[in-house]
Amino acid sequence: MYYKFSGFAQRLVGATAATAYTPQGLKPLVPTDFPHLIFGTSKPGPGLPAAHAFLGRNKVPDLQKVFQRSDGLPVHLKLGYPDKLLYRTTMALTIGGTIYCLVALFIASQPKKQK
Repeated sequence: MYYKFSGFAQRLVGATAATAYTPQGLKPLVPTDFPHLIFGTSKPGPGLPAAHAFLGRNKVPDLQKVFQRSDGLPVHLKLGYPDKLLYRTTMALTIGGTIYCLVALFIASQPKKQK
């Protein structure tokens, strides 16, 4: 048995399957034609001319060589100065935040002075 909400009676009433699955005020979806999906490949999409070089050069093999190089550096520091700057900034903010939290806990743990 199927049910739907009756706006007139303000309760659930029996209904057919078609009316139970089509709520009031909503219409069934009309299928639409979607454009062809374009994935990150080196070939242009089926609807695009070959003259559009929208993807550029594939940098993944070059980055794989950099990150798989055995030079003793951790992965998060392999790209040089920008990685070092981000790493040091993150560490400074982490240490600063930890100190701030400890100071706040110390201040909160002290009893208030009675005057």
